[in-house]
Amino acid sequence: MGRAFEYRKATKMKRWGHMARTFTKLGKQIAIAVKAGGPEPENNPTLRAIIATCKRENMPKDNIERAIKNAMGKDQSEYKEVPYEGYGPHGIAIFVDALTDNTTRTVADVRSVFNKFNGNLGTQGSLSFLFDHKCVFTFKSKEQVEMDELILDLIDYGVDDEFDQDEETGEITIYGDPKSFGEIQKHLEEAGYEITSAEFTRIPNDLKEVTAEQRETIDKMVEKLEDFDDVQNVYTNMKPAEE
Repeated sequence: MGRAFEYRKATKMKRWGHMARTFTKLGKQIAIAVKAGGPEPENNPTLRAIIATCKRENMPKDNIERAIKNAMGKDQSEYKEVPYEGYGPHGIAIFVDALTDNTTRTVADVRSVFNKFNGNLGTQGSLSFLFDHKCVFTFKSKEQVEMDELILDLIDYGVDDEFDQDEETGEITIYGDPKSFGEIQKHLEEAGYEITSAEFTRIPNDLKEVTAEQRETIDKMVEKLEDFDDVQNVYTNMKPAEE
């Protein structure tokens, strides 16, 4: 099992906390996908992938359809993907992915949390060397699936040569180059795999040890950041707690 999967397992892929906030964040992703590729999932691969994630998060069908309809409205705001990077207390690197229609508001919100916890918000790209940006696909296995052959086919798209299979659900998870998101998705769909989740993540390549007290402080800071609707995900290079 590779570094990405070990980290995923250790952190249990911490999801967005409150269900209402989860749906709000997914709704923004739908809006971006619809504006970029149209409202028809069969003609919009990105939208199809987001809908799969929505279903995995138990987002009601009515909510999904409403988000698509709202995204088609003339008065809908334009959302932008904006990353924020910096250091929190105890030298922990913190990467924040946001979707916002008002960068002035969002940067003020994010900076206020960094300031509250005596952190420093850096410039865009300042932490790129500490995190690997990956796309993540989870899909249902098929009978007599030849994973080695599938991975070999996908290596040209930057997919890692290791995969993870959930023994309980039988679902398979792979990581790949974010730039090849569409090509990876197309290959999986054409091969007859049902994608249950498709998203992006950042994997720290140098984990930092912390004490229990320091971990508590960092966790509080992350929770404060995740409270903002504009914030999609928060990543740190803090070593996960041992179970």
